[in-house]
Amino acid sequence: MAGEDPTLGPAWTSFQDLCQGQVPRAAVQMLRTLQVPAQLVDQLLDKHEQETRRIVELREPLAIGRENAAHWYTGPRAGDKNWPAFESRLRKSLGDEAMRKIDAASDKVVAMLDHPATPTFDSRGLVVGHVQSGKTSNFTAVIAKAADRGYRMFIVLSGVHNSLRRQTQSRLVRDVVNLNPTMWHQITKPEHDFVPPANAAAFLAAKDQMLLLVVKKNAPVLRKLKRWLKSASQHLDNVPTLIIDDEADQATVATKTINPLISDILRTLPKSCYVGYTATPFANLLIDPGEKDGFYPRDFILSLERSEEYQGPEKLFGRAPLDGEDPADAPGGLDMIRSVPDEELPHLRPTRQADVPGFTPSITPSLRRAALWFWLATATRRVRDGEARHSSMLVHSHSDTRVHDSYAAPLRALRSEVLTSLGNGDAALGDELHALWTAESARVPASDMGEREVLYEQVRAALPVVVDDTKIILDHYRSTHRLDYDSGPATIIAVGGNTLSRGLTLEGLVVSVFVRSSDVYDTLLQMGRWFGYRPGYTDLPRIWMPNEMREWFTHLATVEEEMRREIDRYIVEHKTPLELAVRIRCHPKMRVTAPSKMKAAVRAAAAYGGQLVESRYFPGRKDENAPAWHQRNNAAVARLLQRAASLSPAESAAEHTGRLLWRGLPTDTITSFLGEYRFHERSLDADADLMTRYIEGRRRAGGLTGWNVAVMGTDPSRSSRSMDLPDGSTVGMVRRTRLQPPAPPGASPAEFPESPIADIKTLTGPRDEAVDLVPSTEKGRSELATLRVKQQPETGLVLLYPIDPDSQSAIEGRAALNVPGDVAWGVALVFPRPSVGVDLEVDYDFVAADLQRAFPGADEDEAQATDVLSEDLDTEAA
Repeated sequence: MAGEDPTLGPAWTSFQDLCQGQVPRAAVQMLRTLQVPAQLVDQLLDKHEQETRRIVELREPLAIGRENAAHWYTGPRAGDKNWPAFESRLRKSLGDEAMRKIDAASDKVVAMLDHPATPTFDSRGLVVGHVQSGKTSNFTAVIAKAADRGYRMFIVLSGVHNSLRRQTQSRLVRDVVNLNPTMWHQITKPEHDFVPPANAAAFLAAKDQMLLLVVKKNAPVLRKLKRWLKSASQHLDNVPTLIIDDEADQATVATKTINPLISDILRTLPKSCYVGYTATPFANLLIDPGEKDGFYPRDFILSLERSEEYQGPEKLFGRAPLDGEDPADAPGGLDMIRSVPDEELPHLRPTRQADVPGFTPSITPSLRRAALWFWLATATRRVRDGEARHSSMLVHSHSDTRVHDSYAAPLRALRSEVLTSLGNGDAALGDELHALWTAESARVPASDMGEREVLYEQVRAALPVVVDDTKIILDHYRSTHRLDYDSGPATIIAVGGNTLSRGLTLEGLVVSVFVRSSDVYDTLLQMGRWFGYRPGYTDLPRIWMPNEMREWFTHLATVEEEMRREIDRYIVEHKTPLELAVRIRCHPKMRVTAPSKMKAAVRAAAAYGGQLVESRYFPGRKDENAPAWHQRNNAAVARLLQRAASLSPAESAAEHTGRLLWRGLPTDTITSFLGEYRFHERSLDADADLMTRYIEGRRRAGGLTGWNVAVMGTDPSRSSRSMDLPDGSTVGMVRRTRLQPPAPPGASPAEFPESPIADIKTLTGPRDEAVDLVPSTEKGRSELATLRVKQQPETGLVLLYPIDPDSQSAIEGRAALNVPGDVAWGVALVFPRPSVGVDLEVDYDFVAADLQRAFPGADEDEAQATDVLSEDLDTEAA
């Protein structure tokens, strides 16, 4: 710092020492009392402000916190014990960039906590991670850094299953306790949950040791913990406590037993920070903010960064474009998802609950291909690595443990059959394996993922040992054989349900067969154990699931990205969690979370100003209702064009033959069209009723005074297919193909059936919105939206695309459109931003926490009336 006092270095160290035992303002007051020169005190304050703001204002991870919060954390210091030891351990297995992210993210979480010397505090925060993405490493780093700054007791609420509690305890012992054993006392152990030690006061009064408790969210355990803490309540004033709630959306929220018990424990602690960690925060974000002892993250929300190497929902499944995003920029997903045909499902899971006792699964073609690919992929990894490493396959078909047990015999029989055939040199199996290897390696080439290519002959040579090493593990609470990754490299086919759905890591997970039925966001995402990091084998993971489930995960990828952008919005708008609620998109066939967790949720609101809404999904020939659907849309477009021709002469659009434009249509014409044309139900942004209400609201406010309509065809002389419009014009049809890839070589149509719904991903071209404008240069969507405000400030645009229903694909990863009829009309609407004032908001298919509840008395009757769900279920109290 320019002009810095030469004594600032040692003075800064002394000031940090003072801040270790008292809040910064008290340390400053002490310096002034000791008559330290005012200039030096000011320099120390400036440096302190710079260091704390450096952490709080980090762009990644995104975070929002309390307004006017006192910044106190300046990062790790020389002389710290816990973080340097953990950091050194991490560096042995992580690269510099991964270490930087863990260091920065944990710094920011600690900065959101209260200073441990604050006389009393009771704060609530939420850290949003990603499924299987290193949340444990983050909160381990937070524990280490908080311990170095003066927090003394650490209570980790670790799910509801023994397996996860043991795993978490073992990791914390390895990464924190054993690195500084004289500084820590374990109240819980890997082999047992909380057992109250005698004389609680002796543990809580000792200031030279930190306490670690890793407990399940289990009623008897929590009651014992509450009684133990109360027995030494006179000592708790000097025990700043950090509570880490791992899987914070499970059991903590809206349960009749666990929720009150955790609240009771927090009430016994005069100095406590509660931080929930979860990858599926839907329930946490919808908690009633007005509950006095509730767990709404009123003080901060932080979203952990994901690295490029992370294979999450967006990377694996792709997602829909977000508001204002060019559809072509939305990720399409990796080609790693394989279809389980509907006709196989009764052979993989019971159709009804009554069928569970006598259910016996079959090794269907999909399950067989999955197992064979698991062995091929595991052998590939061994060739690449030169040694065996953990390798796992997940079979998740049902929640009932009897169904899990029923898989043992068929899978063991398949393993025995393949092992015998490999030993006998069976030609049929050899051909099957070689064809599968060739097909899958071609669909996801190793070189495209930055992995080393290997020869099939090398893989084939390693197969017998791989298959022989494989263990079939049925992992559930009644199992005598459970997952074990501590006894050396394991090759495992794991069959399970709930115990494999929360927090527990399946090491080296390569293949997943997932046919369990669930329509709840958080449940479905948590069951996706296939998300995570796959170092050295990013090309090998595969997931087998029904087509509808795949589409649901694509929707969840969209929801997740929107949610994180909502957190980003807090920063842009300088809001806190009590000023702006995170909105969560709904789905017509899915629930955001359990009804009991949504009792305080309200419908959110949004605006269409500056947005592009377009057709993306079309029913194909395999949908029996498709002909009538397309006929209705064709008639709706014909009526719109007849109306346009009667009101305005057509003009050639931007000198493109096959593109015609009509200007100045009244708003009623467009709203009538929206009442007739059907967007597919999966086009969640294209809600005709919602758009109509928005248009009418804008018109009442004096906006959206007219509309232009354009047909976006091609030159009929150069098109393979053309059509006549109601005004006598002829245009060529455009080509749009579906995303569903063709079946790989050697695969039967039954194994890779065409979806009854054609997903074209993108209807519009990057400059189509300029069809009624005069752009001076090549412009992106945001520039065109600004140009529209200047040239056509209150004029909307409807784009009509006559699509060849037989559109053929010449591009890898695309297939023929294959929809019925003579033409498939795609529609896009361009909504101008309001030229004056703010945009109109209308209720739509998002939910959010009702922040009116956080301020009782403001309008209590209205707040009560906005409850959208009143069902009081307690699905997770057990």
